[in-house]
Parts: sequence; structure tokens; C-alpha cells
Amino acid sequence: MRCPYCRHPDSRVVDSREADDGQLIRRRRSCPECGRRFTTVEEAVLAVVKRSGVTEPFSRTKIISGVRKACQGRPVDDDALAVLAQRVEEAVRARGAAEVPSHDVGLAILGPLRELDEVAFLRFASVYKSYDSLEDFEQEIAALRADRAEGPTGGSVSVPAAPAATPPEGAPRVAAATR
Repeated sequence: MRCPYCRHPDSRVVDSREADDGQLIRRRRSCPECGRRFTTVEEAVLAVVKRSGVTEPFSRTKIISGVRKACQGRPVDDDALAVLAQRVEEAVRARGAAEVPSHDVGLAILGPLRELDEVAFLRFASVYKSYDSLEDFEQEIAALRADRAEGPTGGSVSVPAAPAATPPEGAPRVAAATR
């Protein structure tokens, strides 16, 4: 590591500590040339490999942005989105690979989003899984209903049979609360 003060090409590590639950390593270094000390922070970089083959760094902000679009108009706050992004990052990092396909990141989003908001889950899944027909929605809704029936309480809560049609552009939007 090059000294930031005298630009000497080498330094000695005096102390190393983990930070941010082991995601970062803080190293205290000493320059043998000028004797000054400085701190470096090392982070394991997690890369996402896109379908096109392009690699880019994992970004919680990008996760939040994509999920926020699916949650538009839903009662989901920014804190819940931040927690979801953290859960996704933890799940992806737990795989232990330095590079993860974007498909795996999408799969890691679906589980927490399903728990957070079922309508947002359907919106995200419809784009992510490339639903082509109404039957795709019906199958996903049937799976949601089956999971609810098998839930901890054993009771079932109704889920709409099909997503509402989008009104024509310029038409007023009407929302109905069903909780």
C-alpha cells in the first residue's frame, strides 16, 4: 500500500480489525520511510454479472430503486425497502461467490418482497419472470393462496383473483382498500 504522505510504495500493517459485521477490514498502517500512520479500509467487492456478460458492482440502491417501482402506490415505507435490500445482499453474499448472476439477485428479491407486500411481489414477479399471459398471474396468485392456507394461523385471507386492469393514460386512478 502506497503511503499517502510521502508516496513510498510500501507500508507495514500495525493493526487489523473487522468492521460492519465482518464486511469490512480496517487496517492501521505505518510507513517505513516517513514513519507516519494511516488507516485503510478493505471491502470484499461483490460483482453482479448481467445477462449480456457485463459485470458491475452490487448496489443496494439499485435493488431499492427496482423494488420501489413495484411498490408504487402500496403502503411500503423506505425503511422496509432498506431492510429488504439488506436481506437480499446478505443472502447473495452468503453464497460465498465474488460474482453472482443477476438472475440470482432477482430470485433473492422475490422471497423478502413476497413477505413485504403481495401486490408488489406480483408486480415485480410479472416483470422479472416475464409473464406472458393472464394464466401466469393466476398460477402465481394460486401459489400465494396455497401458502396463505398453509401459513402459521392456518386461516386464509382473500387475495384478488386477478390484478386490476390499468386505466387508459390520462384517466383518473381509483384505489380501493381491502384490508
